[in-house]
Amino acid sequence: MKIRIKFAKTGPIKFVGHLDVLRYFQKAFRRAGVDVAYSKGFSPHQILSFAAPLGIGVTSEGEYLDAEFNSTESSEKMIEKINGVMNEGITILDFKQLPDQAKNAMASVAATSYRITFRPGYYNVDAFLQQAEQFLCQDAIVMTKETKRSSTEVDILPLIYEFRKAEPVILDPEHLVEQAAAGNDLSGQALYLKVKSGSDKNLKPDLVLEAFCNFLGFDYQKEGFMIHRIEMYMTDETGNLVPLKNAGNDIL
Repeated sequence: MKIRIKFAKTGPIKFVGHLDVLRYFQKAFRRAGVDVAYSKGFSPHQILSFAAPLGIGVTSEGEYLDAEFNSTESSEKMIEKINGVMNEGITILDFKQLPDQAKNAMASVAATSYRITFRPGYYNVDAFLQQAEQFLCQDAIVMTKETKRSSTEVDILPLIYEFRKAEPVILDPEHLVEQAAAGNDLSGQALYLKVKSGSDKNLKPDLVLEAFCNFLGFDYQKEGFMIHRIEMYMTDETGNLVPLKNAGNDIL
């Protein structure tokens, strides 16, 4: 059966790269004793695939992993069992069974949302919070997009779905301490950003922040921002953006 797992990546684990996270899950599944499926052939491996890889130094509560299992218990018990062998910093949030015809997570991603906070001493934060909506009122936002082989000028404005001051995050005391320990500023001193993502066109938050700094007349200093991925989205049958977890259902 196809399973979609949503997980959070916070704290120092944000400095662990994508391939190491893949190996971490392979070992965690073995420690948990879950019935994950393996490929056939001379070198069998667990059948796993991730949605859009997370950049180094970025925290997230919206990561996705697709895996194949031969059998499972209920979603609640599987989450408890896998989290029981996890180190601090990676937490399973959802465990959903996908229909057989579902596309994998990587092919499904259409958009991503982020919460962006500010490290003290870099910027006049009020200027960012007050001018976010005006930033999107421009006729175009042309930036140079770098790839490994070339650089291209791109109008990124059509790739930005939302950019505004974020609402304060309200959590119970236990989770508030947990998020504060992970370095996440949950006050209203933050920006909310939703951009197009996927194999067709993909916009990284760093490029939006660089463009916004240009708009405000500030020098762009990447280390002045802390980026937290909130969610990854797919397009449903009606054309609306919905979280990737919506493709599956809890196992009862």
